[in-house]
Amino acid sequence: MWLQQTISLTAKSRGFHLVTEEIERSLPELRQIKIGVAHLLLQHTSASLTLNENADPSVRADFEAYINRLAPERAPYYTHTYEGDDDMPAHLKSSLLGVSLAIPITNGRFNLGTWQGIYLGEHRDYGGKRKVLVTINGE
Repeated sequence: MWLQQTISLTAKSRGFHLVTEEIERSLPELRQIKIGVAHLLLQHTSASLTLNENADPSVRADFEAYINRLAPERAPYYTHTYEGDDDMPAHLKSSLLGVSLAIPITNGRFNLGTWQGIYLGEHRDYGGKRKVLVTINGE
């Protein structure tokens, strides 16, 4: 079985957010898959997707602090500045962390590690809703 669907994540504040459950709730068809794989593509250039710690929120706060040091706002060497101080750093953060994930599916659920969750990295001050194109192959 192949399934492809675009889901819309609710608008998030700047930072890193666990979105595993929001994505699973948007994909009721996932429950029909005994074994398969889901490919998630975030269709934006100023946000990111990554897997990491799903229990302690301080990890997400530390992610935000660290990534802001890697790609600071108002760096004097930026030339792409007309969309706001947070725009060029958001593009860099998106490329550094990535915008796609491949996740195994087992018995109707994402087969993640015990402490793993899907993060949406919202790198803009006002990013708005984010779209994720999900492609599932499984049986």
